[in-house]
Amino acid sequence: MRALFALISVVAAFAQQAPFTLEQVLGAKFPTDLTAAPAGNKVAWVVNARGVRNILVAEGPRYEPRMITPYTADDGQELGDLRWTPGGSSVVYVRGESANRAGEVPNPALDVHGAEQELWFVKSDGSGMRKVAEGAEPTVSPRGDRIAFLRRGQMWWAPVDGSTQPAQVFKARGQCGRPVWSPDGARLAFVSSRADHSFIGVFDLAANALRFLDPGTDFDGSPEWSPDGRSVAFIRQPGSGLRAVREARRTGEPWSIRVANVETGGGREIWRAKEGRGSVFREMVARNQLLWAEGGRIVFPWESDGWTHLYSVTVEGGAATLLTPGAFEVEDVVLPPGGRELVFSSNQGDIDRRHLWKVAAAGGVPTALTSGPGIECRPAIAGGDVVFLRSDAQHPLHPTAVEPSGKIRDIDPVPGDFPATQMVRPKQVTFPAADGLEIHGQLFLPPRPAGRAPAVIFFHGGSRRQMLLGWHYMYYYSN
Repeated sequence: MRALFALISVVAAFAQQAPFTLEQVLGAKFPTDLTAAPAGNKVAWVVNARGVRNILVAEGPRYEPRMITPYTADDGQELGDLRWTPGGSSVVYVRGESANRAGEVPNPALDVHGAEQELWFVKSDGSGMRKVAEGAEPTVSPRGDRIAFLRRGQMWWAPVDGSTQPAQVFKARGQCGRPVWSPDGARLAFVSSRADHSFIGVFDLAANALRFLDPGTDFDGSPEWSPDGRSVAFIRQPGSGLRAVREARRTGEPWSIRVANVETGGGREIWRAKEGRGSVFREMVARNQLLWAEGGRIVFPWESDGWTHLYSVTVEGGAATLLTPGAFEVEDVVLPPGGRELVFSSNQGDIDRRHLWKVAAAGGVPTALTSGPGIECRPAIAGGDVVFLRSDAQHPLHPTAVEPSGKIRDIDPVPGDFPATQMVRPKQVTFPAADGLEIHGQLFLPPRPAGRAPAVIFFHGGSRRQMLLGWHYMYYYSN
């Protein structure tokens, strides 16, 4: 009761100073899946406005958002996996979520017709909307003619123009995952999971043939095509044949990076993690865990010094080059196809926020793209512009663009009825844990505190999902 009284007292104090409703605060739109078109400077993203999800697109230099899907109901059906067609004229996306272990697809609105996880197609002007098939994880061929996707662990495809019915590409043992087209659209790479090991498979369209690259008894994943389509780089994590233990693993048999020839299937190791710290793979937030950059360099994440950093190594092999030195975590990473510079988010120099940086794949000093009291994340490269999601202590997450000149433009700003000026800017506080580890917290004070005041103390778990000095970019935490 005392805690409840304290909470009521604080809320009442705020209400007297600056009244607003919970609906105003919790009704702010939340964006996800920001995705840039392969050509031009178009972007698309999903927005959740009071439970109603839709896809918006915008095109530079003005970046005026427009809705291209017509959903009006709060039915709990997620939208995601946005994929542009090569010319940037259309978007393929997934509606609905995957089935549980019993094979049941979520149906939170209790639709009497049931619910399925489905692929949909819509043009960037909002026309031509149609269902493609049941499935998930779509990838559009660089030729612009086919959409490959997964259905119940098998590979399927469908024509982009909807001229024929979807068909299974091939039948394979295990569970297929991570489909990715070769740059010329002639082959399709994927991960074939076999419970206690996995392979990298390649399907050749012209030969109607399936090949597994450099197969073994380990866990192979994250296939990445070379720009010429002749090779595939992938990560190999050692397999023991035993079921994985559900506990934190800090060290183990080191993981490695391999490159295989798609014609012969033969592979070779180009880099291996050292024993001890960093020997267990730690992922980054990116379209793939390996990025093939200009000059034949493979960019990858490595936790060698206890922080998740970016490194690169040449396809010939050798020592890895550290790209992001310092006491901070790299999170989002994006690289234009065959690109020279990476754009990434990190908490460098501002550990309770996120900002954007860029660095050459060959190495060099990282350059800051954003700074200040905001939180910037989820970058996408749209032509010469960097588009990203941004928030701060007073404004929830929203799409933003930074032009080559450095000018920042809000694409879909926070609605005018959002009480931004009444949001308190938290202060960073730190204190030692029982074992001496420095803990970070946020202190919210009344706008005009007069002496001692009642307080609410909120203990939150962590460590990787900590709170920040602003509106969080994680969907649930934004609440």
